[in-house]
Amino acid sequence: MSEKHLSERILKMQVSATIEMNAKSRDLKSKGFDVISLSLGEPDFNTPDIIKNSAINAVQENFSKYPPIAGFQDLKKAIADKFKKENNIIYRDSEIVVSTGAKQSLANVMLSLINPGDEVLLPTPYWVSYVEQIKLAGGIPVEIPTSIESDFKITPSQLKESISEKSKIIVYSSPCNPSGSVYSENELRELSKVILSKEGLFILADEIYEYINFTGEPHTSIASLSKEIWSRTITVNGIAKGFAMTGYRIGYIGAPQWICDACSKIQGQFTSGANAIAQRATITAVENGKELVGYMVEAFEKRRNLVHSMLKEIQGLKVNFPEAAFYFFPDVSSYFGKSYNGQTIQNAKELCMYILNKELLAVVPGEAFGSPNCIRISYATSEDVLKEAIGRLKKALDRLN
Repeated sequence: MSEKHLSERILKMQVSATIEMNAKSRDLKSKGFDVISLSLGEPDFNTPDIIKNSAINAVQENFSKYPPIAGFQDLKKAIADKFKKENNIIYRDSEIVVSTGAKQSLANVMLSLINPGDEVLLPTPYWVSYVEQIKLAGGIPVEIPTSIESDFKITPSQLKESISEKSKIIVYSSPCNPSGSVYSENELRELSKVILSKEGLFILADEIYEYINFTGEPHTSIASLSKEIWSRTITVNGIAKGFAMTGYRIGYIGAPQWICDACSKIQGQFTSGANAIAQRATITAVENGKELVGYMVEAFEKRRNLVHSMLKEIQGLKVNFPEAAFYFFPDVSSYFGKSYNGQTIQNAKELCMYILNKELLAVVPGEAFGSPNCIRISYATSEDVLKEAIGRLKKALDRLN
């Protein structure tokens, strides 16, 4: 048997760049090499004890049966209350769908709304899985380019020029993975005017990094801006990043009823309800909210400042000052065409492999995020590790000439 028997859709699908780079670093570690991986977007904190205790209690209380497809009713109520309290969005309990991670939430929406040939607008940089999910649903990704000079944010005029008769959805994250950029309330209002001018254009707003925000300003959800924009918006969130619960695999959407019904229909044929124990723990997480994890945000902000001060000292890097999440996304194009020991760097992927091989540091090339001139650096690790890691990065880049 061979790959010739696989479907065209799987043969065309790309492996996640973040997972691929992390796998390479793990392989080197297994061979005894002292690799530092800044490739994955995973908080290094433990889940708060109050949440872990809820999971333990759920086991003791025998939550071992199939849960409802769209989530336990009391969890959906807790999420609806969270949307009202923290995001100023009104959803009924039935307008919530709980899934096995925000990745599944996104996939459910893509499969529910996209017809073959529909165009999906993607401001760059974007999270790596958006493109493959769009293609799997039969859609056509349409990139809207940004740069470090624009703080990786699109303008209303750019959005207007990108819209066509085939445009079906715009997908964006704010705070953004991988850039750490945040759209302000005013910026979202201006973009929403353009979106509303196109009938049948929907918004898939990925807000998974909502809590990890250093701006000092309240997070703005685009669905909160008006009834009209609410009716066009699917708000995606989850517990992985804000509560350090990546392994619990719980994501959710808030959306108009007809979209939630469609997502539940798809989920019912694939995974059914998300893990029952994890759902019970999630109730505790969302009921306690961001006050429970303030210490994590403070630590991430301190690390952001440390890494920024170190990256600024590396000649040739273009670095912005990310306002949220736990990534830097520097422009490394000044190193393209430079060499070391006969190896010439042509692009960001080759640069990342050079850094991994020479300095045992794993970072992710920006091509997978729609920004081929950049690399993504996660700072979701200790300050001591970050100092060593950025030191290795500087050594690798300083050798190129």
